[in-house]
Amino acid sequence: MRALGDDWPPHDGVAVFNRVYLSVTEEIGRSIGRGAFPDTRAAATLGGRFAQRYLAAVDAASDGRTPPACWRPLFQYRRHPGVRPLQFALAGINAHIGHDLALALLDTCRALGCEPADLEDEFDRVGDILVALEEHIREELMPGPDLLQISDPLTHLAGSWSLERARDGAWAAARALWALRELPGVAEEFTQRLDGAVGLVGRILLTPLPD
Repeated sequence: MRALGDDWPPHDGVAVFNRVYLSVTEEIGRSIGRGAFPDTRAAATLGGRFAQRYLAAVDAASDGRTPPACWRPLFQYRRHPGVRPLQFALAGINAHIGHDLALALLDTCRALGCEPADLEDEFDRVGDILVALEEHIREELMPGPDLLQISDPLTHLAGSWSLERARDGAWAAARALWALRELPGVAEEFTQRLDGAVGLVGRILLTPLPD
């Protein structure tokens, strides 16, 4: 992620999210090192599988392939002059939490031979780290008081999305997909619809705003 950030202009929308996500990954790593997770191996596996899904989307876009629908708005609008840094950050978080976290949890269950319920503590702890960082991100990327008049639409747009609700949705989606694992056709359709629905939210979050 550090290498990717060096390759992109600072105001590139994907670069904005990459900086945010790097800080999240570093905090998760520090928490694992402090023993803050009940199961260190499970936490490390979940964190790794989670990051891999973002990096796979970056690789797909870089290679001219189509990334998952949840990521497409961010890559399509990454250089749009009417989209603010906070919007880029929230759109990336939306894609990564709403879609990738649910699938990363399933990847981890398969790797460790367990069920989602066995990883609930690790899932919740990752979510707590994300929620704690979200407020910092909003404070850092929101315009200052002198731009409040201009930022009213941004305030409204940013306030319409909640990381906690996205996290709850990811947990519910993971449990539903686990229950559907013996029905691969239904599970695949569910996954595709989840991907599309999260992508639609991302597109709304990236609505260009007036200067």
